[in-house]
Amino acid sequence: MLQNLRDQCDAVEECYEFMLAYAAQGLPADKGSSSGEKLRPLLSRAAKALSDLPATYEAAIAQANLQPAARHRAFLAVLRRDAADALAAVELVAAQSAISSQLIDNLNASIHLRALLTDLFLIDEIAKLQQSSAEHAASAEQA
Repeated sequence: MLQNLRDQCDAVEECYEFMLAYAAQGLPADKGSSSGEKLRPLLSRAAKALSDLPATYEAAIAQANLQPAARHRAFLAVLRRDAADALAAVELVAAQSAISSQLIDNLNASIHLRALLTDLFLIDEIAKLQQSSAEHAASAEQA
């Protein structure tokens, strides 16, 4: 479950990194450029990850026994709000007939997306630490 969580974090982060480069290109629309052809699939993948992320985190709390569980559950409420807000912004942009670099730059600057990214960095780092601890414990048991 931790790997699913990390994969969803990666999908959103990959999209954001691409959007930073896309915003710098000064394109009037996404159609007709190789970058533009990559943008919509990345936005779609990020939207899917954003919609699934709260449930995946909730499952990881239970299945990976993330501790302290009460603190993780409290943060889950924050993640739900931030993911919903970021998803609304991503879906709004993706629904446009043309996506300019300026529009993507505005999405990148959105406080909703930035709050979500900060949440993801935090969750991803915790997942890495939990996974590493679990692997270390498993290898110690084998020795």
